[in-house]
Amino acid sequence: MPAIKWNADLYENKHSFVAQYGEDVVGLLQPKAGERILDLGCGTGTLTNEIAEMDAEVIGIDASPDMIEKAKAAYPALDFVIADASNFSFDNKFDAIFSNATLHWITKYDEVINCMYKNLKLGGRLVLEMGGKGNIKSIADAVKKSMKATGLGDKISTDFWYFPSLSEYTTLLEKQGFRVEIAHHFERPTKLSGLDGMKNWIEMFGSFFFSNISAIQAEEVINKAVEQLIATNFINNIWYADYWRLRIKAIKA
Repeated sequence: MPAIKWNADLYENKHSFVAQYGEDVVGLLQPKAGERILDLGCGTGTLTNEIAEMDAEVIGIDASPDMIEKAKAAYPALDFVIADASNFSFDNKFDAIFSNATLHWITKYDEVINCMYKNLKLGGRLVLEMGGKGNIKSIADAVKKSMKATGLGDKISTDFWYFPSLSEYTTLLEKQGFRVEIAHHFERPTKLSGLDGMKNWIEMFGSFFFSNISAIQAEEVINKAVEQLIATNFINNIWYADYWRLRIKAIKA
């Protein structure tokens, strides 16, 4: 996973769509009263709380201390833990593991799948949504093109997103021992907030692109990228990110 310092306030105030779209994934999870559920990559805890309101016993984990701090402040009655999704362990296994918009950030996908499998009860379910093949391709291409145009092509960071195809990820799950029940790869153009929506998105989610350049250089690159994206991603004065998602339900066989 790229070394990103998450801005929890910007995440919650300008990118609330992450949790809003995740409500459909909670619907697929169908939490039951008394179930022990792990929210993997809980962010600021919005969906963790929604699961808890269905009388499930839920624990939220996230690698970001800032996210966990905000989640604890917002929902002090819930249990939130700083943990690495590719290296976590709980003494009591879970009836279900839920993950929304997290797993595409972790390049150690084999370790993540292994951890999820080990921490589920036999017959337990995994319900997730993540970026899939083709996700935000236009944005990534615009940033890379802008860096090259600015003479910074050799400074592009390469250690970041993992956007697998449906067949690739379901094969990895089945290899681990999961039985895949539902798998869907779909396009979901995602509305961004305000006239600075695209700039805010790149600053929030694409900061690792600029880990090898100065803040002044990054600002120039972002502005050039945003200018390029007006033709394709700015529709009727609204910014859209070209999201492609993977949504999966699998059972620990």
